[in-house]
Amino acid sequence: MNRWIFILPAAVFAVVAFFLYRGLYLTPTSVFLPSALIDKPAPKFSLPPMDAATPGFSRADLASGHVTLVNFFASWCVPCHEEADTLMRLSQMPGIALYGVDYEDQRQKPDGQDGRAFLDQAGNPFSRIVADVHGRTAIDWGVYGVPETFVVDGRGVIRFKVVGAVTDQVIAQQLLPEIEKARKAL
Repeated sequence: MNRWIFILPAAVFAVVAFFLYRGLYLTPTSVFLPSALIDKPAPKFSLPPMDAATPGFSRADLASGHVTLVNFFASWCVPCHEEADTLMRLSQMPGIALYGVDYEDQRQKPDGQDGRAFLDQAGNPFSRIVADVHGRTAIDWGVYGVPETFVVDGRGVIRFKVVGAVTDQVIAQQLLPEIEKARKAL
């Protein structure tokens, strides 16, 4: 009987550890982070441009007849720094329109220049950028945390969502096929 007192906690721990490992490493993220906005129009928003250096955009710009990638990023976001080079390469591909939403950077510094300093250092892949100072637009889009990237078709309908940093593998296996599907849907 005394032996079971020592074996039972170890067995319970092993079972719990197995399920935690399985949940964290063996289950795709998309299972946990589905988007209710897939195949629905992008939410309406009215945000100012991040600064005078790059024009802003609105929902109407997303419905202007071409597929757009909308990337939510922030200067304080480590994965955003990791994806910066990949986004630069992606923005140089023909037919790719990449718009940025600077998420809550102006809370970090009163003058709101964190986002600009980040892009000046890492490179600016975005043709248009807006500032989501209070995070309300991110909430409307269903953003769990930055970075997140959305494929929006030429009618302003969200077709796909990538949670986390965009990598070369994500581009090849997910984004390019979804961009092509969105183009065909026009």
